[in-house]
Amino acid sequence: MRKIFYLALLLFCTGIDSVSGSDLTGIAEAKTDTLPVPKGIKELLFYVQRDPNPNTVVYELNRTAQGALNEAEPIYPFWIRYADGGERKELNYIQRKFAYGLNTKKLGKDHYEVKFVSYGKLPLYLRKTADGKYRVYTTLNKKEVILDRVFVRIEGGTFWVPNVLYVELSGHDAATGKAVTGHFKP
Repeated sequence: MRKIFYLALLLFCTGIDSVSGSDLTGIAEAKTDTLPVPKGIKELLFYVQRDPNPNTVVYELNRTAQGALNEAEPIYPFWIRYADGGERKELNYIQRKFAYGLNTKKLGKDHYEVKFVSYGKLPLYLRKTADGKYRVYTTLNKKEVILDRVFVRIEGGTFWVPNVLYVELSGHDAATGKAVTGHFKP
């Protein structure tokens, strides 16, 4: 039961090396462009949205009081509860430990491997860029991409076992800056 719970909580993080839009033949697209985009987040890295509501989990760079990167927890996740007037709210214990929290591993100076706690097969990488900003990278369509957004299309199911139709990862090509989107069915 516990294993099913973990899998259900983060089917949106199914680990794959390359994501292709061709995996969605016959699946109706959700109107993801109607969901709110987080604004005013000083060091926004990426965010996660899912049906059936607009509430969003935001992943922000986590700095110490002195302004240095918090090496123990370099990314700080929290909710923006758009359904509750845009209130910013902490993730609860279950959300942090079993769904939306992150495990990080320092790989080198200003370089971390990042994985969702509920599904470790999708590696993300937090790295400092030449201009001094931190970004989260992944691979989409066999290209290195700076991740901006994860969207999970859910239709039915239960809290414990949602019916995930597809996952959409969006970002921009690290080399060219062009927008890149990939879809897959979990």
